[in-house]
Amino acid sequence: MNLEQLPDISFVDDDVEKTLNNIITVYEAAEGRRLLPGDPVRLFLLAITQIIVQQRVLINHVKKMDHLKYAFGNFLDHIGARSETNRLAASPAQTTVKFTLSAPRPSAITIPVGTRITGSGSQLFFITKGVAEILPGSLTVDVPCECVQAGTVGNGFLPGQLDTLVDLIPFVATVQNITSSAGGAERESDDSYRERIRTAPEGFSTAGPEGAYQHWAKTASPAIVDVGVSSPSDAVVQVVPLLAGGAPPSQDILDAVAGALNDRRIRPLTDKVVVKAPTMKSFSIEFTYWISRERAAEATAIQAAVIQAVNDYMLWQKSKLGRDINPSELIRRVMVAGASRVNVVKPIFTEVNTSEIATASAPNVTYGGMADD
Repeated sequence: MNLEQLPDISFVDDDVEKTLNNIITVYEAAEGRRLLPGDPVRLFLLAITQIIVQQRVLINHVKKMDHLKYAFGNFLDHIGARSETNRLAASPAQTTVKFTLSAPRPSAITIPVGTRITGSGSQLFFITKGVAEILPGSLTVDVPCECVQAGTVGNGFLPGQLDTLVDLIPFVATVQNITSSAGGAERESDDSYRERIRTAPEGFSTAGPEGAYQHWAKTASPAIVDVGVSSPSDAVVQVVPLLAGGAPPSQDILDAVAGALNDRRIRPLTDKVVVKAPTMKSFSIEFTYWISRERAAEATAIQAAVIQAVNDYMLWQKSKLGRDINPSELIRRVMVAGASRVNVVKPIFTEVNTSEIATASAPNVTYGGMADD
């Protein structure tokens, strides 16, 4: 069951009026007299009631922290400890860098671990994750690297942008990243961590259920927000991770997921795990919208809100694997932004499978002007 579907709970009654009435009723019964609104005793009891209610609110708040739906921060970490599900720390961006010699050498050239690479004008450094060698007679070697600073700050360096060798190595003429840097993520958020704790029991099984593969795949990086699992053929398990913001995973992230899932304590012996990036299912956005004449004074703000609604829709559409292309959601968001009428030409409803994400091209949005209701 989804946590949001669980009914709300409370442990003590924190209603101010009910608490005050109970206190006054008990006092009047004990003293045998009525407390009128201006009675000093009634005012004193009102002050006492406020203290009692505040304590009850605090009791409810603290007690709810024992439950997964309400816990946050360190309270959530304690709940995660019950199932040995630790919060994922911030992770650095990953990329692969090609080291190229000026000419083949008769002996191997060692690329030490921790060798630093950066880009022109950048203050960020990437370092090699392990020792590598350019073998005798060879010119190049591809080396996995990671950003020295954890978090999203290292994401987004396109191939060729990391091209400066900081720690010089004899005979190395050029360096260049050959993959876009990706996979950097901040410390796991409460919402993401809460969902992993909820699904942690799936990982207790050794039979390889879908939920177990999803759970363990997400442990590879806090940047992973969704995982598609399918079996295209007997004994083959296809795992498709998706990063935050609908970004496709880099090869480094795919390798990290494969490494996590192929642990002998996790993968059933007979399963062959294939980790691949999601397939992009492209679609177009084209519509015209109108604004009610009664809201003419708000027209400029509404137009800006509509553009933002379209951008939010595009992000929503690609932020989950297998999310069908849904023009009704687009219409809803544009209407909420302030449009009085929307005529959508594209997209049309299209089903998307669990290994695909729907990505939109540049939207074609036309403002049709003012219209009577």
